[in-house]
Amino acid sequence: MNLRPRRVEEPEINLVSLIDVVLMIVIFFMLSSTFNEEGRLKIRLPEAGAVAAVRGEAQPIVVVVGADGSYVINGREVVGTGPEALRAALLAVAGDGRDARVTVRADARATHQSVVTAMDVLGRIGFREMNIATVKEERRP
Repeated sequence: MNLRPRRVEEPEINLVSLIDVVLMIVIFFMLSSTFNEEGRLKIRLPEAGAVAAVRGEAQPIVVVVGADGSYVINGREVVGTGPEALRAALLAVAGDGRDARVTVRADARATHQSVVTAMDVLGRIGFREMNIATVKEERRP
């Protein structure tokens, strides 16, 4: 008969192997998942250059952008729809002063690129203060 007291071993869980298994599962799911871009819109944004500006006060200039991309400056139509034609017309209207406030009025059907082109040309010439005109929407009963 063995009268010595038995040593009772307490059960233990080896956590090192458990951590290894969980880490391997996390790495597996990270590497096997794919990132699809199906829901994203593919758009081409308009381009604009750097802006040099001078501040001051002068007569306001109104640039109207038509639905077809044509430009009208202070009631005078610009011949051509490109940025160079717009630049020449703006220089003729503004002269040497770049202190005038410029208001851009664009038709709702005008392309975004034609509006950004007008704003880019204004910025490159040196106009700093540009406003965009809008019309308050009428409430329908």
